[in-house]
Amino acid sequence: MSELRNIVEWLESLRNEKNIAGMKRFGIMGATLLGVPVPVLRNKAKQLKKNHALALDLWDTGLHEARLLATMIADPAQVSPEMMDRWCEEFDSWDICDQCCYNLFRYTPHANAKIYEWAPREEEYVRRAAFALIAALAVGIKELPDEQFMPYFDLIVRYSEDERNFVRKAVNWALRQMGKRNLALYLKALGVSEELIISTSRNAQWIGKDATQELTSDKVVARLKS
Repeated sequence: MSELRNIVEWLESLRNEKNIAGMKRFGIMGATLLGVPVPVLRNKAKQLKKNHALALDLWDTGLHEARLLATMIADPAQVSPEMMDRWCEEFDSWDICDQCCYNLFRYTPHANAKIYEWAPREEEYVRRAAFALIAALAVGIKELPDEQFMPYFDLIVRYSEDERNFVRKAVNWALRQMGKRNLALYLKALGVSEELIISTSRNAQWIGKDATQELTSDKVVARLKS
């Protein structure tokens, strides 16, 4: 418990009102913000190494930055489906959602199942987590086969009409990241983007147009050709 107390005191000593104001301008809300930059938290995580018990305790403090740090030191091998659900249901900001999916959830054996469980959920950050997790898998888990990603495009289409900002941006993010993974997924992503562009939903149209703009950029096309 002394280690937990020391970390919490360290985090509170780094409280920065200017950073907190900046975070709020980017839509990061919550009563427990301390304004500690993510690179500082990553350096601390390297010192602490994997410590699942400490991660659980940090999460339970409710402090924003303590929860970010928890996602960095938790052990994916010890993460249960029940823990994923509990943490996901407690997401109160897009950055907690995205960092948790990227730092931790994508490395668990439950990631694929949770995508299909969370996407139909109505809670904004739970649904966002499904698509943030798709994006995280697309970016960072190179050994996954295309066959795992192809059905995710159906989820993209199905939930492209959700107009909530943090959902639609995650749907868009997932579509773009899958499209940048390889040529086969690129062609599929472009086809889905075209389908969304001619949709009657303005929200879906935005997702399709934005994804097409990035996927057809010189930078992305050049990388896929290399």
